[in-house]
Amino acid sequence: MNALIAKSNNLSGWLGRQSIDILRISLGLVFLAFGALKFFPGASPAEALVIRTIDTLTLGVISGQGALLLTAALECFIGITLITGKLLRTGLLVLGFSLVGIMSPLVLFFGDLFPGTPTLEAQYVFKDIVLAAAGLVIAAKVLSATPLRERVA
Repeated sequence: MNALIAKSNNLSGWLGRQSIDILRISLGLVFLAFGALKFFPGASPAEALVIRTIDTLTLGVISGQGALLLTAALECFIGITLITGKLLRTGLLVLGFSLVGIMSPLVLFFGDLFPGTPTLEAQYVFKDIVLAAAGLVIAAKVLSATPLRERVA
């Protein structure tokens, strides 16, 4: 019985040390994969929604293929920073701003996404709530592990 308790404690300790890094890398892979799809016309099921959202948010300044390429680049950048851990604060900042665009269809196009039952696009956006929560957990760890210091004049 003691051996089982010891193994359980070892597993708990390992999970405590590694789980947020595993979450960070997993989230990075999701962002990199979804971002990469957007570089190939017709490959992303969210392509039309992305274009419509960015066009609406920027009042038509960024539209069409430009909106899709911008989103693809941002998502790939976020993914790479999360996977590698390099420029992580910058990647998390970009993720924070991107989440406004990622979640905005729920407000901007609610009636289109939920005409009764959720459309496939609605389900695609709705899963982003979990991605946002994962980003918050990762940001909490990163920011508490390496807090910014005040400059001494």
